[in-house]
Amino acid sequence: MTYCVGLKLNEGLVLLSDTRTNAGLDNISTYRKMFFFEQPGERVIAIMTAGSLSLTQTTIARLQEAIELPEADEETSIMRASTMLQVATIIGRTLNRTRREIVDQCRDLNQQASASMIVGGQRAGGEMRLFLIYPEGNFIEATEDTPFLQIGEHKYGKPILDRVVTPQTSLADAQKAVLLSMDSTLRSNLSVGMPLDLAVIRKDDCRVSHKRRILEGDPAFMAMSAAWSAALRDSFVKVTI
Repeated sequence: MTYCVGLKLNEGLVLLSDTRTNAGLDNISTYRKMFFFEQPGERVIAIMTAGSLSLTQTTIARLQEAIELPEADEETSIMRASTMLQVATIIGRTLNRTRREIVDQCRDLNQQASASMIVGGQRAGGEMRLFLIYPEGNFIEATEDTPFLQIGEHKYGKPILDRVVTPQTSLADAQKAVLLSMDSTLRSNLSVGMPLDLAVIRKDDCRVSHKRRILEGDPAFMAMSAAWSAALRDSFVKVTI
């Protein structure tokens, strides 16, 4: 399992993912779940993945292969698509096709493969957008009312996002919000784990503005986690019934 979260704000996108994969208690590995496709100044596309590792890796590989084909066009390549909506459509179609193929191959083993993705980015001259793509290839989009999307083990980290995140939230505060959301998830679910990948894409930059890998024992992350725990304990004591 995993946890990925994306925020669509007036100032840009903030993205965070963990890196743990779990195929049983004795088979835990680290794999990157955040991917970038970028032509700085022209377009930037970020993808975060959750679910079957073979399904997500094959889907990402097929998207990259489609970009490199000589006959690539706006219907097949996310780097040539004319809008972010078209980007989401291509990714959804590729994910669904790959899922169907893997499920068919594993039919005799009675095994299922499922995955979801968060896709965000911007093309020069277009709007910045953020989508959640389901295994079947359909998708929903972040809105003014719901400016964040989550995949994986989302329930533990959702309350803080519901309470503090609005489209007007600054990029600095948004980074704090997603990290505290992840901290809550790390404390409550062993299938989510460090390191973490954090990225910021400023509106109209059409490039990755900032990215950072946060390792186990990172002093800043640990200090933030401790401060948040202390603040919660203090607030709990002060509440009366």
